[in-house]
Amino acid sequence: MTTFPPLTLEDRITGSLIGAAVGDALGGPVEGWSPEQICERHGGRVNGIVGPFHDNWRTARPIAPYHKGDGHITDDTLMTHALIRVYDAVRDHLDAYAIADHLVPQLIESPVWIPELEAEALPLQRVFLAEKWIVARLHYGHVDPREAGNGNIVNCGAAMYMAPVGLVNAGNPTAAYAEAIDVAGAHQSSYGREAAGVFAAAVAAACAPDATPASVVDTCLSLAKDGTRAAIEAVAEAAVRHHDFESALSPLRAAVAPFDTVGPDYRKPTLAARRPSRLHSIEELPIALGMLLVAGGDYRHTVLGSVNYGRDCDSIATMSGAVSGALYGESAIPSDWAKTVAEASRTDLHAPPRTLAAVTREIYARDTARRRSHETAFAALTGTP
Repeated sequence: MTTFPPLTLEDRITGSLIGAAVGDALGGPVEGWSPEQICERHGGRVNGIVGPFHDNWRTARPIAPYHKGDGHITDDTLMTHALIRVYDAVRDHLDAYAIADHLVPQLIESPVWIPELEAEALPLQRVFLAEKWIVARLHYGHVDPREAGNGNIVNCGAAMYMAPVGLVNAGNPTAAYAEAIDVAGAHQSSYGREAAGVFAAAVAAACAPDATPASVVDTCLSLAKDGTRAAIEAVAEAAVRHHDFESALSPLRAAVAPFDTVGPDYRKPTLAARRPSRLHSIEELPIALGMLLVAGGDYRHTVLGSVNYGRDCDSIATMSGAVSGALYGESAIPSDWAKTVAEASRTDLHAPPRTLAAVTREIYARDTARRRSHETAFAALTGTP
């Protein structure tokens, strides 16, 4: 039997971030559609990178005239990379104030290449309304960053870019959960904020040397609260009965439906959609974890299950791709997918992982020094050696 050396921190960070970007790019062109509509459009299930759902993508949806497809990353990856730049600037753990002080200026002052716009532009011109909220509340409203997420659309907007928080806390999901809850307070409330914490914890748990899909989900269940925990539990119970995503598509949707406020027609949300609740959950995270279980963590099948699920599948595939990539590293990601996404998006997918890995090592050194200082102080307080 061939044995492989254990994955390093750099391996897991690279696998997670590239895995997230590739999942995002695969899911983008079919976002918002049902599994049946996806099949009809593509003559069967999506098995890789595909073009836009509408050939006339510039005019088909005037509110979102984006070139989704052909390997283009979407706002999920743009926001993930932006958060890495915040870590690069701060070089320590983040909080809600870091979002106000560093992320908001990026959104409104620093143009980047945006593949879906086929132009260099401010990220604010691409992100969804729930992300524009950050700018309105923090830059123009001067709201306390820790409370700025209150009143926003409750969705996966904060969760979708929290993988870096999990990676900075690799192997320490409890710390990842706490940091992400703080960071996400500037963006989301209720179960949207909760999902950000749990997703970061999932990524951190996936970095543990002996991690498995089941151990990742167990960690999520140990930390998740209220409807988020109940939704993950229900989806996980359904997922373990399946070993291919085709048979799992309907059962996983049925399992998460009682917790989802959007309703059966994704493009026509119910009147109760995206409002705070202790009983509900975003759909994306439980389904991402469910697909991870169905596929046994295999990157290709985890992401393809997430993509063919439809609905908000770019975010689902971003999350499942991040966790699978952290579990098994970059080598688990089809190299032709990663190459196409990097070239089509005109984005160096290896640069953000390199940056975050270096910052993560610095943060760990600071954590170690802080812990030793605490140990010294506690020993003096208690009279112990």
